Amino acid sequence: MHIYPDTTEKPEGYPSRKDFFVSTEGDEKGFGLFTRRAFKKGEMMARFTGEVLDEIRLHTLQISPTKHLHDPHFVGYLLHACDPNVALDMKTLTMWALKDINPGEALTMDYTSTEDVLYRQFPCLCEADNCRKWITGRLEAPSEEGYAYLKGLKLATPAKKVYAHA
Repeated sequence: MHIYPDTTEKPEGYPSRKDFFVSTEGDEKGFGLFTRRAFKKGEMMARFTGEVLDEIRLHTLQISPTKHLHDPHFVGYLLHACDPNVALDMKTLTMWALKDINPGEALTMDYTSTEDVLYRQFPCLCEADNCRKWITGRLEAPSEEGYAYLKGLKLATPAKKVYAHA
């Protein structure tokens, strides 16, 4: 069974429910796309599709400066991570494994890899060593809410002790 709505045509390489599932349980990170099987680093995982729009919406991915692909069935559910495990090729509409991925693992991408401006900015919960803490599109500055959030993080971070060498 395909993740995309059933059609009479079952194209090769498109995602199926035997390989992927969308979790609708939801937590602080939101709904997400997960694997049912392992993928090896460098493996093409799936092709994807959607409706081409002239506007940014929830579950869209930017395919050109003025066009966005709306996919509310598959890649629109990729979670953000600053150290992602998948990459999207927006020219060939394919998803690739950046790392070895185990069954049951959430699939993540760095939203700045495709988006100039996000539908909405948000605090990052990925906990990666390189976490940016507030996620924006690659061409936009943090919003007022983002600046306040980042400032709050700096104020909440305890000062590091500095030891003088004897």
